[in-house]
Amino acid sequence: MSIDFIVVIFIIGFVGSFISGMVGIGGSIIKYPMLLYIPVMLGYTAFSAHEVSGISAIQVFFATIAGVWAYRGSGYLNKTLIAYMGGAILIGSFIGGFGSTLLSEQAINIVYAILATIAVVMMFMPKKGVDDIPLDQVTFNKWLAAGLAFAVGIAAGIVGAAGAFILVPIMLIVLKIPTRMTIATSLAITFLSSIGATIGKIVTDQVLYGPAAVMIVASILAAPLGAKLGQKMNTKYLQWILALLILGTAIKIWSDIL
Repeated sequence: MSIDFIVVIFIIGFVGSFISGMVGIGGSIIKYPMLLYIPVMLGYTAFSAHEVSGISAIQVFFATIAGVWAYRGSGYLNKTLIAYMGGAILIGSFIGGFGSTLLSEQAINIVYAILATIAVVMMFMPKKGVDDIPLDQVTFNKWLAAGLAFAVGIAAGIVGAAGAFILVPIMLIVLKIPTRMTIATSLAITFLSSIGATIGKIVTDQVLYGPAAVMIVASILAAPLGAKLGQKMNTKYLQWILALLILGTAIKIWSDIL
């Protein structure tokens, strides 16, 4: 890889990871389209959908570790939620990551676009009273949480994402988890999801290790910075930032498919 190409990949990884730490996602919702389109726009060789999903899977693994570390001791990490949803999404993401070799690039992009569309609809649904619940009084249906996480894991594993961009609206809308707890906890769940997706991508030889290494360095540097900013921002702003990011991505992916 040339120096200028490395810089481009690093910037993509840094921007995506900073936002991922801030709004509680692994960052694939941002980095997937950036890796797919920006190198081509700048005249570099295009990554295939399989290569982008492989790079994204490994990058998310390191970005979420860094993000969770920034939230340690904050009181926002719900261990019960992490155990139920994390375990289920780990199994689902491994199945999806391994099975993605059976799908065409068009099919992978369609799965991604459908996930993003569902997430957009959910993010714009009303979330009244969610942030009024004291953190020590948060309750949720454990098996519903696990079942939804398993389904998200399969779909997310296919596209090399860890699924947080759809987990966040599920946690906010369906499970009624407060925003800051959702952001911190989703990073931990996303980390577990990324283990399955990463193993699936590596085993099926879908990873370009050079670009992935650049993205990892960017993630480790940027994700904690984003997480620290996210702890200080108004929760409504965080929700709107995530909703608009997902909306833009969904529009772009669908426009290319159609």
